[in-house]
Amino acid sequence: MTGTIINIATVLLGGVLGLFFGARFPTRIRQTVMMGLGLFTIGLGMQMFLKTGNPLIVLGSLLIGGVLGEWWKLEDRLRHLGEVLERRFAGGGEAPLEGEPPQNESEAPSREGSNFVRGFLTASLLFCVGPMTILGSIQDGLTGEYSLLATKAVMDGFAAMAFASTLGVGVLFSALTVLVVQGGISLLAAQAQAILTEPMMLEMTAVGGLMLMGLAVSSLLEIRPIRAGNFLPALAVAPLIVWILDLLGM
Repeated sequence: MTGTIINIATVLLGGVLGLFFGARFPTRIRQTVMMGLGLFTIGLGMQMFLKTGNPLIVLGSLLIGGVLGEWWKLEDRLRHLGEVLERRFAGGGEAPLEGEPPQNESEAPSREGSNFVRGFLTASLLFCVGPMTILGSIQDGLTGEYSLLATKAVMDGFAAMAFASTLGVGVLFSALTVLVVQGGISLLAAQAQAILTEPMMLEMTAVGGLMLMGLAVSSLLEIRPIRAGNFLPALAVAPLIVWILDLLGM
């Protein structure tokens, strides 16, 4: 768990620095930083997708995973978690009913409130989707070697700084997601290594790449809303499809 602890520390440090220094930069600079992160995320996602050995596996994983995610309403659950954290730690109030005007100015949904949930969701997905998360957590859990997660931690720290400067304190709470996801994978590392093969990891990487691209299009570049969180089951569907195809000799 050493690598996960380091990763959490860099996310918190980067987020705090972003909150402290972010307000000192004009809105145009912060918007440009977000656009830069969005473009980088698309490039990273494309690089990950190109590792696939069979694009049809990635397509099937996304479709099946997306249906499961919509059925389980994962995006809504993540958003609800962000709203709970916002009310608990950021003083966010209950939003008025649809069509009902706020009773006073303090009840009107603030930009900061909406950014809390957006920052939490965006950072959580970005920090926890990708091969470095899976491979690094497995390596850390099995051998205690955390160099891969340490590298990821540095990248996440700078990303958290940029996100927090624009999206606010919600980014800091993505550290909870990092703890649950990376810590959980590390604890189950032995079982995961026995199950996951290299082809499975490649297809998981490709699926994660497309999810990152969807995240960039939706939350970072704000081109079109995409419920990227609902595609999370696709990360588990991809190795399952590879396993079934291996059984069928295909």
